[in-house]
Amino acid sequence: MKKMKIGGGGDEDEEEEEEDGRQHLQMRVDAKKTAAERRRSIEEERLEIIDLSGMSLDSLPNPSLNLATICKLDLSNNNLQNIPESLTARLLNVVVFDVHSNQLKSLPNSIGCLSKLKVLNVSGNLLESLPKSIDNCRSLEELNANFNKLRVLPESIGFELLNLKKLSINSNKLVFLPQSTTHLTSLRILDARLNCLRSLPEDLENLINLEVLNVSQNFQYLDNLPYSVGLLLSLVELDVSYNKITVLPDSIGCLKKLQKLCVEGNPLVSPPMEVVEQSLHAVKEYLSEKMNAEHKTPSKKKSWVGKLVKYGTFNAHMRSNNISNREESEGFIMPEYRSIDGLASPRYMGMFSPRRLFSPRNYFTR
Repeated sequence: MKKMKIGGGGDEDEEEEEEDGRQHLQMRVDAKKTAAERRRSIEEERLEIIDLSGMSLDSLPNPSLNLATICKLDLSNNNLQNIPESLTARLLNVVVFDVHSNQLKSLPNSIGCLSKLKVLNVSGNLLESLPKSIDNCRSLEELNANFNKLRVLPESIGFELLNLKKLSINSNKLVFLPQSTTHLTSLRILDARLNCLRSLPEDLENLINLEVLNVSQNFQYLDNLPYSVGLLLSLVELDVSYNKITVLPDSIGCLKKLQKLCVEGNPLVSPPMEVVEQSLHAVKEYLSEKMNAEHKTPSKKKSWVGKLVKYGTFNAHMRSNNISNREESEGFIMPEYRSIDGLASPRYMGMFSPRRLFSPRNYFTR
């Protein structure tokens, strides 16, 4: 019994030692964490916001500060014709870079060094292209390149800028959007109005978070929309006004979240203007019934959208007795472009898009 008691006391001592060890280890972990937080706080305090906007600068003065300490640099509303490569290469911690309303004809290739950059505003300049190195700005969430002379975007822009949420490229000379833009799965707002767009990329359904699409005022150039526009599952606003579109894709009737549709200024035949003038719900019902009718016609080749209806993927048949109350809650004409932020994203993946599910086998072998 004495041995057992002594042995028991030994076990208690070992447990106490283990507990002391755990407490000591936790204290060390807490101390390291506190030290790391203190260092981070000091670093954040050292970061600076530099505002040199509206100073009529023709060139940048030699900076007396450490460029690595700048988190926001505003050079807007000046007369700058170029930005030195050496300057952008040293803006290692910049998050917001604003150079709008200058006379820039190009951006430095070293802009690709800005790995922490989230907002880039280059609107109101003379840019005809963006450097390919912009693909390296993988933290970028907002790109504003409105009111320039852009004719093309970098071909691979959609493969790299996977965090991009807003792409504003209105008032340029773009003829097409790169196919890679369909890989911008985080994109919520795409504003490409007032360009020379002749078509939109296929596979738009991969833009699973897109809420606002504005391709208005491409005037005589844009005369059709791809069927995949009807598979933009998060789409809330669609503006295709003042183009040459005669037929809206039937698939638009399947956009359950769509609240605003702007189509004026087009020579529309389908849906006819008497339907358009009623309400958004009337347009969606017309297109859905048309899709059903085409699917039921045996002489016509069944489209992949028709297959979605057949297998119940979309509830495309809307009955007229649900119109009266819903017309009041749904908007239709959107005279001005307005963005919508903060809507929840659906849980879908582009790899399971209906286009892929119902495409012929050779789709996978291309």
